[in-house]
Amino acid sequence: MDIQNTQSQMRKGVLEFCIMSVIRQGEVYPSDIVDKMKAANLNILEGTLYPLLTRLKNAGYLNYRWVESNSGPPRKYFVMTTEGLLFYEALESTWKELADAVHALTQNIPHKSPSETETIL
Repeated sequence: MDIQNTQSQMRKGVLEFCIMSVIRQGEVYPSDIVDKMKAANLNILEGTLYPLLTRLKNAGYLNYRWVESNSGPPRKYFVMTTEGLLFYEALESTWKELADAVHALTQNIPHKSPSETETIL
């Protein structure tokens, strides 16, 4: 099994949540998202970011506005919508539940006996 592939898949699984976390902080230009992700050691290419931003915008979670630039073409700045904030809050809740579950499974904690747990068949 290729560890790099597994690591890549794990990062992809949280990519949308991380991007939404950056945008939640305020209006942002895509290269700023790339920079913040890199600073957090979550490298992302603009070729990956732009399709994701478009999908989130088309879903109604993001809006954007064009801002004229003195050094080139206009820039598209993204901001979260009300629907996007609700979506983000759902992602955050899911992330916390997942992180707690992973933490519980990866720590050396006492486990309940089989009689104390539910059996799902």
